[in-house]
Amino acid sequence: MANGKRKFLLITTTILCASLLFGCTNNKDKTTDTGDAGTGKKSTQTTKKTITITYRDDGIGEEGVFYKWIKEVSASYPNKDVEIKPTPIQASEGDYFAKIALALKSKDTAPDIVTEDTFILNSDASAGFLEPMDERLKGWDEWTNGSFIEAMKKGVTASDGKVYGVPYNTDSRGLWYNKEIFKQAGLPEDWQPKSWDDVLKTARTIKEKAGQDIVPIWMNMGKATGEATSMQTYEMLLYGTGDRLYDDASGKWIIKSQGILDALSFIESVNKEKLGPPLSKVLNGQAGNTSSREYLPKGKLAISLDGSWITGNYFENGAAPWPEYKDVLGFAPMPTNKGQEPGSITLAGGWALSIPSNAQHKDEAFDFIKYALNKENTQKLVIASGNITVRADVAKDPGYTKMPFNEIATEYLKNAEFRPAQDKYPEVSTQIQTMVESVATGTSPADAMKKYAQDVTRIAGNDHVMEK
Repeated sequence: MANGKRKFLLITTTILCASLLFGCTNNKDKTTDTGDAGTGKKSTQTTKKTITITYRDDGIGEEGVFYKWIKEVSASYPNKDVEIKPTPIQASEGDYFAKIALALKSKDTAPDIVTEDTFILNSDASAGFLEPMDERLKGWDEWTNGSFIEAMKKGVTASDGKVYGVPYNTDSRGLWYNKEIFKQAGLPEDWQPKSWDDVLKTARTIKEKAGQDIVPIWMNMGKATGEATSMQTYEMLLYGTGDRLYDDASGKWIIKSQGILDALSFIESVNKEKLGPPLSKVLNGQAGNTSSREYLPKGKLAISLDGSWITGNYFENGAAPWPEYKDVLGFAPMPTNKGQEPGSITLAGGWALSIPSNAQHKDEAFDFIKYALNKENTQKLVIASGNITVRADVAKDPGYTKMPFNEIATEYLKNAEFRPAQDKYPEVSTQIQTMVESVATGTSPADAMKKYAQDVTRIAGNDHVMEK
């Protein structure tokens, strides 16, 4: 009997927690009385529908760029019979994906619109959490007339060939560096490393000549930083060797290769030679914010392997205002490991607005998405956030091109690689994070790769893995 009571309490508590966590996003629509009692005319009522938008809040709340953008777009949205309600989830990147997956399962907690990282989109689509948008998109001229960069549609197309979101930004990755620190260490302010050896040699020079208070190079290396560790660190390195995570021709995950060992060896060198930050900083869930919002602006970090969006922190209304960033920072391409063609590499990702399968107001949600992601509103968002646009018309606009680093970050997309559009990728990505952290904390690259091979084989099955 006691066990039964405990189970009942556990179920009740879980339901209550879920309701508190997701804020009961399917709020009842509001009804407005339009009648006039004084005239004797029959009272009529109009139903005002509430469209909820769920996105990740990294702790800034109403000061966040995305929140402010939603409020601005909502205010100008012409359909006044619809109310747009932000329903943020404050969480780390990894926790956001887990909480979203939980919310999307039920009509009681699913929002009408959800922001999806393109890396998780295929997995959520395969799980049946997202609504295919192809039929609706056929009737939207801006989707079909070349306004969107065609290549960027790949990120919102799942393995079944259907489109499950409208992208609103993309990104590229490279090596941010502090020109003042470089000058102090006798290094060129127009830095263009040609190989990984060049990167490591530069970091060693900084360690020797720039002082103990300067971190030579920062890369995400922990499980706590989630996909940033997988994509920004490991995959930037792996793809720079010419290897890939997944072999499209055979439909198999590559679990052992020289490229894997080379990528892990680079990470090992950074840590063994103490070229990076203390592990207490880099293995923390806030590592990305620490490097971009504290160490770089305060002149305590020389090189950061990071994304094109970090400059959004430095705007006047950003998380870490830094007017001098455009003069102090440089943005060098990440070279391939030995300088082989194509010479540099970047991974491209981005975010999209998607409609959950359990959304209450799908037609209204899509209508708002079309308005929110038109040329004018998309341009406002990418400029405010420091991201790269997915729209060809915005990319040509002087208001966009005049922003520091936008043109060079967009240029890096010519050598862009994308994460595999496979539903197992999120699980494989988790094993990548574990592998990278294990090397950062002292495990040999060979042993870390062996464990990774076992874990990915368990996830994908023996028939879906291969060695090179």
